[in-house]
Amino acid sequence: MSEVYGELSPAYEFQPVAVETHGSMDDATVWFLSDLGRKIFERSGDPLDGQFLFQRISVLIQRFNAILFHETFPAEDGIDM
Repeated sequence: MSEVYGELSPAYEFQPVAVETHGSMDDATVWFLSDLGRKIFERSGDPLDGQFLFQRISVLIQRFNAILFHETFPAEDGIDM
């Protein structure tokens, strides 16, 4: 990664975020997202923004899984979805 991002300021920190469909998040991911939610709250003033961040991620995972599940069915002639 240093070859690609070597010229960026050391002020930037890269945090991989991985979420399992039927599992929990890694402790580092939970800490990062909680910290991000706190920073969003500090900017917006809405104490629920941290919770909304986790809810948005949950909805994104559900939508992605629905798309994957839908694509496992064979396509029927003449039906576009």
